Amino acid sequence: MTQPKISQPIIFQPIFMERIWGGRRLESLYGKRLPPAARIGESWEMVDRPEAQSVVHDGRFRGLTLHALWRKHRQEIFGDVSDTTRFPILAKLLDAQENLSLQVHPPPAVAQELGGKPKSEFWYIADATPKAEIFAGLKKSSTRGAFVKALKQGKAQSYAHQISVETGDAIFLPSGRLHAVGAGNLIVEIQQNSDTTYRVFDWDRAQKGGTPRKMHIAEALQSIDFTDREPSLLKQEGELLTRQSFFEIEKWLLQKEREIAPGGTFAIVVCLTGALECAGSKFKPGDFFLVPAELEDRLVRPAAENVSLLRVTIPGS
Repeated sequence: MTQPKISQPIIFQPIFMERIWGGRRLESLYGKRLPPAARIGESWEMVDRPEAQSVVHDGRFRGLTLHALWRKHRQEIFGDVSDTTRFPILAKLLDAQENLSLQVHPPPAVAQELGGKPKSEFWYIADATPKAEIFAGLKKSSTRGAFVKALKQGKAQSYAHQISVETGDAIFLPSGRLHAVGAGNLIVEIQQNSDTTYRVFDWDRAQKGGTPRKMHIAEALQSIDFTDREPSLLKQEGELLTRQSFFEIEKWLLQKEREIAPGGTFAIVVCLTGALECAGSKFKPGDFFLVPAELEDRLVRPAAENVSLLRVTIPGS
């Protein structure tokens, strides 16, 4: 029996994660229906992990998980992509009302040794309060010995490189880079599908009940790249923000209708500003959607003024 053609983009139900550092801006800024009274730090918009599964909101694939789409509908939705066990990208929104912990994700060789998975990630600053900053890499004068000494004194943050950020800034964080999201940032995060994180400092903050959050000092010291000093924000080249082997991200200013991706390939789209339309569905800021490889109408169209979006693909797919 012939399957019906795909006639609309795929929209997933977000998964909201309560975090000690979270807030309510996903609701006030983007209109997301958050659980009442909860401090929501993360909205997992597209995820295929054992502990968390995106579920299709409506349409032909309604009720199916992202993992089911990846295993059973690979060609028609994702096209010719590498055969990995799970969809290789995790897409999130982060709302940092307070600083996140100072942390690192292990590089591939270290991850294999420690039994974790590497995770490089991309941050786009979707909204920043005045004087917002992020922490990325180490200060120019840092050494491993000095950092370890500061860590023992509870002053690890004094060696983290601080970068002032504004709405529209972006940065790539390779695995091995010490980092933290600073308070006041709302961020679009595109990352490798991994949840291996090693914390080294958490601003002397305690969880509910007063117990300190778990740190992973030995693993973090093994993972941090101590030659990674004072990295810069990304400089957009044309529409390209970053191209890695595992994802490519562009920022488009959408002034007229455009094909989002050639037929036979997929793309993830994040609406940043304005409003846009694709195959009869309309999207506002903070909305994520997936354009399947075999979607018939592959055009994105501005539906307001000053429309901008992020386009996420996998190179070579």
